[in-house]
Amino acid sequence: MTFNIDDLKKKIIYRSTYRGTKELDKLLSSFTRSIINELNDDELIDLSSLLELDDENLLKFNRGLKTTVIIKDNKVSKLFRDFKYEQN
Repeated sequence: MTFNIDDLKKKIIYRSTYRGTKELDKLLSSFTRSIINELNDDELIDLSSLLELDDENLLKFNRGLKTTVIIKDNKVSKLFRDFKYEQN
């Protein structure tokens, strides 16, 4: 599979920033920006896949609540589950 890493990163940042709810916009964009440059190609794909999930399940997963979908257990999902957004 061939893809441009910079284009994928831009897509991921955009998708994490414009979700539809302010709360999730802030949570996901903060999370994404904090880890995106530390991820390898496979982990970027995992992050992109995670961002395809609906807002409700992402928020529940981050808060440690039961989700209605199965979320793949990988480095990115673990980082997101443990990530705590701190407002300035």
